[in-house]
Amino acid sequence: MNALQHPITPTGMHADEWAARLQLAACYRIFAMLGWTEMIYNHITLRLPESVSGQEKQFLINPFGLHYSEVTASNLVKIDLQGRVLDGSTYPINPAGYTVHSAIHAGIADAHCVMHTHTTAGVAVACQQGGLAQNNFYSAQLHDMVAYHDFEGITIHAEEAPRLLKSIGSRPAVILRNHGLLAWGATLPQTFAILWTLQRACEIQLATLSMGPAIPVPEAIAARCTRDALQFNPNHGAGQDVFDALVRQVDRLDASYKN
Repeated sequence: MNALQHPITPTGMHADEWAARLQLAACYRIFAMLGWTEMIYNHITLRLPESVSGQEKQFLINPFGLHYSEVTASNLVKIDLQGRVLDGSTYPINPAGYTVHSAIHAGIADAHCVMHTHTTAGVAVACQQGGLAQNNFYSAQLHDMVAYHDFEGITIHAEEAPRLLKSIGSRPAVILRNHGLLAWGATLPQTFAILWTLQRACEIQLATLSMGPAIPVPEAIAARCTRDALQFNPNHGAGQDVFDALVRQVDRLDASYKN
């Protein structure tokens, strides 16, 4: 039995939904372990497979008011693209999270998972005039993968969605200017790998700025780095091995997310 299998699926729940809940709850605990938390704010959402939702797009989101370290498989909230709660949860959801995440789940066919953070390094780079600099090992692996979206205020207005989707296009790593980082992907582990790489690039940039000018990475070399980096590639696991290793670490600390 691997770390994300649970011996008992709750009565009346599809086994695929329970598997998705376990994976997403584990991810929330990983974020807490890494310090990628912002009190009770920010979100990681995961679309449920068609075996659960049919043709309707449904996704899981964190219950608003709980810290990431309190999220469990059973208290995640199942909602549709209109923000309607589908599982009878008594927890509210954060309108800011629903607005952005539902827009991406609805508008990008391959966006099965969406992650958003307000880490210090991420927000700092998002506030810089030039954004992410192509001058370190991690940013070089994101060549032509990073989109930018201009700040329009707190993300609770649905009319921003078309502009957000236009800004993103097909780029899976997103810097929300003056705001924070976002990533989306075909699977949760792939999305995590993208966000982790973006986060590391921002951390290195933040450290480098305190030391003076950095050495730029030429375009051709950065493009080659992105081609050679296999951590996002489904043919090479797309982050699954890294995610599994972190789940094992969480399990050793606190496996209560499986509840």
